[in-house]
Amino acid sequence: MAKVVMDAGHGGSDPGAVSDGRREKDDNLALALAVGSILAENGVDVVYTRTDDTYETPFQKAQKGNQEGADLFISIHRNSSPEKDQYSGVETLLYDESGIKKELAENINRELAKEGFQNLGIRERPGLVVLRRTRMPAALIEVGFINTQADNELLDQNFDGVVRAIADGILMTLRKNGLLSEENRSTALEYSEEPDGSEHKSFRYRVQTGAFRREENAWKLYQKLLKQCFPAEIGKNEDFFLVWVGNYEKLDNAVKMEQKLKRLGYAAYITRTDES
Repeated sequence: MAKVVMDAGHGGSDPGAVSDGRREKDDNLALALAVGSILAENGVDVVYTRTDDTYETPFQKAQKGNQEGADLFISIHRNSSPEKDQYSGVETLLYDESGIKKELAENINRELAKEGFQNLGIRERPGLVVLRRTRMPAALIEVGFINTQADNELLDQNFDGVVRAIADGILMTLRKNGLLSEENRSTALEYSEEPDGSEHKSFRYRVQTGAFRREENAWKLYQKLLKQCFPAEIGKNEDFFLVWVGNYEKLDNAVKMEQKLKRLGYAAYITRTDES
């Protein structure tokens, strides 16, 4: 089984970059947890350097990855610039441009560009501890500029698509390099449906199309989907307002809806709820 370390940059007493009250450490954690969730759905063993608002030094994080013997180390960050709205886009930092890590960076940047970010490319940063002291291929992703309105709007309004893009870049790198089986795909979800008459757990499947911090953005997507005659609904977890389409007993029906939404340009993936 492939193992990936997901590092949410900064944390605790270190907020990272801050703009208009928005703290980088919060965005980093939300992204890292969401990306890790998708990786786990696809058969990846995910290790987090933090799952809450705590601080560890970059050296401690690199050590954790080395102790786990992970295949990849992914550090999630937001960029910043001296002036507001000065720059826009995503870039990925590497120790050097070689091997699997270069392929990983190119895949992630390309997938994020499909979601609307400008691709600023790859930059070598051999002095960064999480890139220099990790024994496995490591990449630090700068997911847009925290003090650029356009980048923040893109992240907030299409959080789910951004998360899926990062996860897809990681997954295709693992598969291409033989670290993850082609059988482990979330389109199949590895959710084995039980035969008729079984007494095992029953599940419901929904297609998630959005996750937003601002409720009004969730309602905008919800209204848009309703106008297109999709059976949309809104939910909420601890951090986000969620938009789903459909509520199915059979996985095949959810897969068909997921494919239909993707053809129309929506970010979409299937979620499962245990109804037993």
